[in-house]
Amino acid sequence: MTDWLSSTWEANWRPFQYFNLYRLILASLSLLALLLQQEWMLALHLAPTPILLSLSVLYLLGVLCGLALSIHWQYRFNLQLSLQVSADVLMVGLFMYAAGGVSSGFGVLLLVSLAAASLVGRGRLVLFYAAQATLMVLLQQIFGMLNRDFEPASAVQAGILSTAFFATAILARLLGQRIMANEELARRQGVALANQSLISQRIIERMQDGVLVVGVDGLVHRHNPVADAMLGALLDNPPCRLADYAPALADAVTAWQAGVGHDAVEFAGGDGERLRARFAPTDSSDGEVLVFVEDLGRIQERAQQLKLASLGRLTASIAHEIRNPLSAIGHASELLREERRGEIQDRLLRIVGDNVGRLDRIVQDVLELGRSDRAQPEALALPEFCAQFVDGFVVARDIAPAVVQVDCPAGIVLSFDRAHLHQVLWNLLGNAVRHSRQQPGSVRLRVAAGEGRVELHVQDDGQGVPEAVRGQIFEPFFTTHHQGTGLGLFIARELCAANGAQLELGPAEEGGHFIVVGRSEA
Repeated sequence: MTDWLSSTWEANWRPFQYFNLYRLILASLSLLALLLQQEWMLALHLAPTPILLSLSVLYLLGVLCGLALSIHWQYRFNLQLSLQVSADVLMVGLFMYAAGGVSSGFGVLLLVSLAAASLVGRGRLVLFYAAQATLMVLLQQIFGMLNRDFEPASAVQAGILSTAFFATAILARLLGQRIMANEELARRQGVALANQSLISQRIIERMQDGVLVVGVDGLVHRHNPVADAMLGALLDNPPCRLADYAPALADAVTAWQAGVGHDAVEFAGGDGERLRARFAPTDSSDGEVLVFVEDLGRIQERAQQLKLASLGRLTASIAHEIRNPLSAIGHASELLREERRGEIQDRLLRIVGDNVGRLDRIVQDVLELGRSDRAQPEALALPEFCAQFVDGFVVARDIAPAVVQVDCPAGIVLSFDRAHLHQVLWNLLGNAVRHSRQQPGSVRLRVAAGEGRVELHVQDDGQGVPEAVRGQIFEPFFTTHHQGTGLGLFIARELCAANGAQLELGPAEEGGHFIVVGRSEA
């Protein structure tokens, strides 16, 4: 055997145990042959002498001990094997001598023992076993020719049998090497495959998308934890039927397998969220299908984050490249206004001033967007904060105090950055006033508290947000007002997110209705 294999291969005790079972059967038959002495046993020329019977019993006991050791004391493999083979050589040699030498045919038993020992043994010991058998056969044959009138020609048979011993040992050893090498290769490949499976399973488990393996019968055989969250505790005890958890997805998979469906479909998840599934074949013999489930809400959120990152990178350039020229244009228009050249010039200067102011607001909003992640939350007592805010708001917007009504129970505390909450409410109340009838109570700021959360409701008695634009209302640069920048609500929502809060759009039938949901401060 090659050095690496002999140094790394562990003793194969299971085949050794089978070898000992064969020896046990052989020892039992040998003892029975001596005891029964039937007519069909006479051809063996074995006389049941006391010495031969004693040796047969000892051999049987030795085989039993060897079998017990191979099962219960699996140490010193080479020593155990060598002792067992030596016992076989000695016992079979004695039987050959008692039965008339090589011509008795007992040498075949040694060939079997040597072949088995060569298959389970290691290293050059197999040549040692063959040499033992050869010496035993030659010695008993020579001794028989000298003392028991064995045929001289039987010496040639003994030589041929001895050659067969070495040939059998070597060939069995080569076969054993190949078998062991193939088993070692299979073992290593099995370990590599198991490791690869573990790595693949870990990758699938860490994927942010749901992964399902669906069979042709509609059963889900494997999945990852994200699929559970998306489809609602799927596959507690796989395999289970996909139609029981996501009927629309199951129908889409069936249609795709039939060649009449699309590679990707959208459907509703276990909690009602919008999901998208993509299908891919596995090329397995069972015809299984890989289903990748994506959360469209998360994809849209990622797109929004990319937009925000792009806007942040543009902030510095906008501040330097636009704001300074705008200041110069505004200052120049003010100087031209002092000359009083006529109504046409005044109207043109007003247009210039209005647009300079609008551009300046856009720049200011973009700058605020870049600062949205610098939140410093604090415990805000909402009754006092809302009262002070509304007082300053109605004065700054020059509206009647009765237009905005505040309903804030005492004792409610919100965790929020003071400047951020001021900007959020300023934007929401400004929109509410602009779209309301501006009558007493047209705009309402209502505060409600629940378990660990605080809700600020800003409502107006206007027409509300049209159904056609409700999905776009928080997108940057989207506006329904000709003088708006389209960044107010987007920035308000980003400021809420920076403080661990949410800005939501209320039901359409209640007019304009926005809800800030934040954490209460105990």
